[in-house]
Amino acid sequence: MPADGDTFVTKDGFIFNTFGYEHPQDRVFAFLKYIPAEFKALFNVHMLERTWKYGEGQLFRAEKLYTANNYKAFIATFRKNFPNYVYYCYLRNKELIAAPLSSVENVYVPKDRLNALTNLKNPDSLQKMALELISLVSKESDVGLKHFGIHGSIALNMHALESDIDFVVYGSQNFRKVEVGIARLVNAGKLSYIFRNRLDAARKFQGRYKGKIFMYNATRKPEEVKTKYGMFRFSSIDPVRFQCIVSDDTETMFRPATYKITKYKPLDQASELLMDKIPDRVISNIGCYRNVARKHSEIRVSGKLERVEAIKTGAVFYQVVVGTATSEEEYVCPI
Repeated sequence: MPADGDTFVTKDGFIFNTFGYEHPQDRVFAFLKYIPAEFKALFNVHMLERTWKYGEGQLFRAEKLYTANNYKAFIATFRKNFPNYVYYCYLRNKELIAAPLSSVENVYVPKDRLNALTNLKNPDSLQKMALELISLVSKESDVGLKHFGIHGSIALNMHALESDIDFVVYGSQNFRKVEVGIARLVNAGKLSYIFRNRLDAARKFQGRYKGKIFMYNATRKPEEVKTKYGMFRFSSIDPVRFQCIVSDDTETMFRPATYKITKYKPLDQASELLMDKIPDRVISNIGCYRNVARKHSEIRVSGKLERVEAIKTGAVFYQVVVGTATSEEEYVCPI
């Protein structure tokens, strides 16, 4: 079963990151991360100057991976040049990027890549540092190494000296323990946090180890995946802006991030007119808005109100989605 954060390479040379845990039977929803040099000119997005190598091929990456405008540009390019990567989702009534499983050539699962790295006979300096860091965090957090994984360029063996260390923690409870362990290591001066903005300070997901930047995120364990593709139908309603209280933060570290909410308070007239459809959760498809608030804390949200219907039972609830690829003005902001 594809899991959020798994990376795969297609026969066309595109490199994608799997998005979420609900996928059609023969496809996988994903974000495009690396573009082969021969296709760069087809994509109307601003690229980073830096390049990467995978095998013998040169790769480029969009400067901003997860913006609404870039997602629309990716869809447009795929629709015109590689239509098999575009999928009409009948549950959401919209087109999404979803690679056919038949197009996938190689898959890189973070936990498997960490195992491979551990068993490497002659790791280079960055690989050694990644293993050292994860071992340090594992020991301090009392979370076994089997609950960690490595992703990013190190996982694909396409890293350079300037690459970051990007690791994953499997499981909600393990992630919370790792958060506490990293905080202790920061207090002991063995690690330091990197805060570039308010969201970084809230998430505390990025830091430095011996001068090297690292970041970490969470992936659901298989038993934590409670839904599957086809269980719900989603109907988009209207944009809303509101404040609320987080009532449950046990799934806020994943992607999509789920914030259960209470004490919904609309912030504009359009949102007030929808008070007969009060949402009980906020879903963030955008990675930077995961884990930005804890239980009992207040957040300000801008997103799209959705009606969600359980296909089997007909039960209905409402949620607000941040990261619909329709607007750049969607966010989750801690207050």
